[in-house]
Amino acid sequence: MKGKTKSFLAAIFVIALFILVSYYTRQNIEFLKELIGNDFRGILIYLLITVFAIVVAPVSMMPLIPIASNLYGVFYAAIINIIGWTIGSFIVFFICRKYGKNLIKKFVSLEKLYEWESRIPKEKVFLTLILLRMSVPVDILSYALSLLTKINFRTYALTTIIGVIPFSFVFSYLGTIPLVYQLAGFVLIGFVVVFLNRYTGVK
Repeated sequence: MKGKTKSFLAAIFVIALFILVSYYTRQNIEFLKELIGNDFRGILIYLLITVFAIVVAPVSMMPLIPIASNLYGVFYAAIINIIGWTIGSFIVFFICRKYGKNLIKKFVSLEKLYEWESRIPKEKVFLTLILLRMSVPVDILSYALSLLTKINFRTYALTTIIGVIPFSFVFSYLGTIPLVYQLAGFVLIGFVVVFLNRYTGVK
């Protein structure tokens, strides 16, 4: 129960940051355009931060999504997120498979990963992994799958790419809309995540 409370409070904190950054970005969009720019350099920096956040878990870059979606547009921000999350997940896969636990414990808690060992699907693997990608943080799931399973890279890659697409667009869109709609959106996302967790057996 303590772990669930901690995770819930962490999620609330990230959501609050997301909303605050979103509000600030919309109010100061011209200033941010001059400061960051919406050229290739700014996009590359954002992409690298996204990759870094996946590899160095549990750093969350979600509060930065509103900046990207307001600077580059919802569609392009979502595409950048998909690319960044995918590249980060691929790096995690190869690090885990090549170096194992001795190096991984420097990036993420091994105890937290072992909690996922019994939750990784044994049947309907492909579909379940896609659903898990929609309901579990990309970084933690990437480490759990790479370190605790013998899943092949092709399955890992396809389920990652397909699984991160929906919420990438959802979060990018949420970063551009008023507060009341953002709150409604996060409540709806909460219900969806709970449903997916129940379906996939995540507690």
